[in-house]
Amino acid sequence: MTAHPSGLVTEAFEAQRDRLRAVAYRVLGSHADAEDVVQEAWMRLVRQDEATIGNLAGWLTTVVGRISLDLLRSRQAHPETVYGQESTDLVVTPADDPAPDEQVALAESVGLALLVVLDSLTPSERLAFVLHDMFAVPFREIGQILGKSADATKMIASRARRKVQATDRPAGPGREHREVVQAFRAAALGGDFEALLRVLDPNVKLTVDTPDGVVVTLGATEVAAGARRFSGEVARHRPVLVNGIPGHMSWRPDGTPLSVIAFTVTEGRITGIHIVIDPAKLAWIQLPAPD
Repeated sequence: MTAHPSGLVTEAFEAQRDRLRAVAYRVLGSHADAEDVVQEAWMRLVRQDEATIGNLAGWLTTVVGRISLDLLRSRQAHPETVYGQESTDLVVTPADDPAPDEQVALAESVGLALLVVLDSLTPSERLAFVLHDMFAVPFREIGQILGKSADATKMIASRARRKVQATDRPAGPGREHREVVQAFRAAALGGDFEALLRVLDPNVKLTVDTPDGVVVTLGATEVAAGARRFSGEVARHRPVLVNGIPGHMSWRPDGTPLSVIAFTVTEGRITGIHIVIDPAKLAWIQLPAPD
C-alpha cells in the first residue's frame, strides 16, 4: 500500500525543491533531467515510511545524488542518449542595465561554463565535487551514495578539484563583447551588409534550430546575407543573456516568441551564432517578457 506523506513532510519537501533541483542540475547539466530527478525523489518519499527518516534534507540529498549518479553512469554506457535536447536547456535572462542584473547573469555564466568542465569528470568525481564543493555535503554522506569510505570519497573529490582547477574557464562577457553584439543587431535590423561583414569573423558559424532540424551556415558573406532577413516580422526585441552569452530575443507582432539568438565573440568579432526559431523548442525554454 502506498504511503502518503504528512502535510508537514510535503511542506518540507517543497521547501527543499529548489535546492534539490540545483543539485541535480549541477550534477547532470540538464534542466529537464534535473526536474525528472526531483520528481523521482518525491515519488520515493511518497513510498517511504517517514518515521524512518531522521533528517529529511539529508535523506533527499542522498536520494537525488543516487538517482543522478545512476543517470550519469547510464549516459556513459549509452552516449547516444546524452543531451538530446540541448536547446531546451538554454537559460535566457534579461541583459538590461543596471549592474545588479548583470552581476546575477555573470554568476550564472560562470556556473554554466563550469558545467562544460564537469563533463570531463567521471560520474563519481562529478558527484563528489558538486555535492562537497558546491553544496557542502559531508564526505561521509557522499561516500554512502558512492559506496566508498569517507577517506576514499575525499580523494575522489580532491582529484576532481584538481582537474577543474587545471581547466581554463571562460570569463563572463565584457563590455566589448556586448558592443559587438549591439553592432550586429543594428546592422542586421538596418540591412547594412557592409557593417555586418565588419563584425563577423570570416569563418563564422551560424547554427539555426528550425522546426525541420538544425541548419548550419559557414562564412561571413553567407551569414551576413541571411542576417538581413532578421528584421522581417519582428515587432519587439530585447537584449538577453543566453547561457551567460550576450544575445537577443525577438517576438512577432502577436506577442509570440520568434527567436532566441546567442553570440560567441573572439577578439572583437563574432565567430559563432546560435539561433532557436523552432516554436516547440522555444516553448520549452523559460523566456523573459518583452520590454
